[in-house]
Amino acid sequence: MKKQTEPKKYLVSFDSHTSSHVFTDVLVIGSGVAGLSSAIQAAKHGSVLVVTKEKLDENNTAYAQGGIAVVLSERDTLLKHIKDTLDAGQELCDKATVKTIISEGPKRVREMIDWGAAFDRKGGHLIFTQEGGHSFPRIIRAQGDSTGKAVEHTLISVSEKNKNIKAFEYTFVIDLITRDGVCHGAVTWHAKKGIVLIWAKRTILATGGCGQVYRETTNPDVATGDGLAMAYRAGAAFQDMEFVQFHPTTLYIAGAVRFLITETVRGEGGILRNKNGERFMPNYHPQAELAPRDVVSQSILQEMQKTDHTNVYIDVRHIPKKRLYARFPRIREICASFGIDIAKDLIPVRPSAHYMIGGIKVDRFARTTIKQLYACGEVACTGMHGANRLGSNSLLEGLVTGYMAGTDACKSIQNIKRELLPYPIHESIGGSKISWLDLNDIKNSLKSLMWRDAGIERDERHLLEAEEMIEMWCSYVIDKEFSNPVGWELQNMLIVSRLIVVSARKRKESRGVHHRTDYPKTDNTHWKKHIVIKKPPS
Repeated sequence: MKKQTEPKKYLVSFDSHTSSHVFTDVLVIGSGVAGLSSAIQAAKHGSVLVVTKEKLDENNTAYAQGGIAVVLSERDTLLKHIKDTLDAGQELCDKATVKTIISEGPKRVREMIDWGAAFDRKGGHLIFTQEGGHSFPRIIRAQGDSTGKAVEHTLISVSEKNKNIKAFEYTFVIDLITRDGVCHGAVTWHAKKGIVLIWAKRTILATGGCGQVYRETTNPDVATGDGLAMAYRAGAAFQDMEFVQFHPTTLYIAGAVRFLITETVRGEGGILRNKNGERFMPNYHPQAELAPRDVVSQSILQEMQKTDHTNVYIDVRHIPKKRLYARFPRIREICASFGIDIAKDLIPVRPSAHYMIGGIKVDRFARTTIKQLYACGEVACTGMHGANRLGSNSLLEGLVTGYMAGTDACKSIQNIKRELLPYPIHESIGGSKISWLDLNDIKNSLKSLMWRDAGIERDERHLLEAEEMIEMWCSYVIDKEFSNPVGWELQNMLIVSRLIVVSARKRKESRGVHHRTDYPKTDNTHWKKHIVIKKPPS
């Protein structure tokens, strides 16, 4: 294989002398649960600017259905939740991180409730649901199957009332401004304002995941891995990029977006059936439909292969209609638009890319390997999830790690007396600005390639083919200079896809969500360790 085409530090040419400048104490990139949680904390002792490439509530958080896993029941214990998380992570979780996040979780959720988050209750008491891999019902939800939306809107409401927090919507963050391993802010772009340099004493990356690199995904269009790619270009270390979680059940109908059918559908009694109407999960795992996500996804794939069918089905017809409609109003609405009555009909489903478990390597304070740069939420690899994320631990992690990042950033700037002093930058990347490339064709080809060769099942031959194909595309895309987000997103997607594939090739075993058909067993002797990747020095 020829040498990798490595991206330059910046995707665009710019001159600090002719660019617009904005100054803030803390820059938060991303407006999901982690980003806004960090902004609220950082704003206690400084100015905060939240930047997001779409509107504030367009992110993975807003699409999260299931709920928040948290120990708030008197019958539940922190030790049980910790054990369930460690078991799901298959010996790659950071135990101290797991303990910290789960222990801090109840405080953060109670704070959300104080802010007005209306989680579902019965008789004044929180309603708890059980999901796959959990030994106890500890999932709280809001508006039935719209927990993420409720959380997001609560955080937006709190942020908007805070005079220290400002927000830039529809602003694309192209790259981080760094010098000598220190982050000083970011290079951004706005359709009307053009290039704007944002200078900050501390920068927090909370840009979410990268599900859009896969053809089948539950993630919204914005999830193109921009934060991951810009951190890579800046020289940050990455960990566990081979671990991409595939959600077992997304709606599979021609013409429908891959709408998530939340895990709590199975938690409430939903049964998985193949095309012949047969229940199959008891054949694969003693917990049946409530087995961990990696097991359910792989079982569904095997069942689809056995029956030569494009999907399987969730059966909820045995659940009382009134309860079903009240519990899953959004799912009912979406299915009904395609002529499916969930109380009478089977729901066609199949797995889709859902969550990036790996990401930017951080310490227990959410600090990256680049000074003055933090990462939290899905873009970060905290060590919480190990090789497989336990369902509904993501919103919990976002709340807590956002709080930790914002708190540490806030503390670290309190003693800084100096004003922000921008330094001159004249960046000329030297790339061709004229390209006859069909960017959509490359993007769609990449998504199909990743789904086929780096999806639920992997092997050396297909991963090598994927790596070679991605490298070929990189060789004539990475060096181009684009003038809008379409090109930048493609460049970011190529970088992130390569990180996934390279890491997946390196891990020659099966563990959690990483399933190698040519290395089907877990190998604790050689692979009970993390794979760390960093951009080679220029």
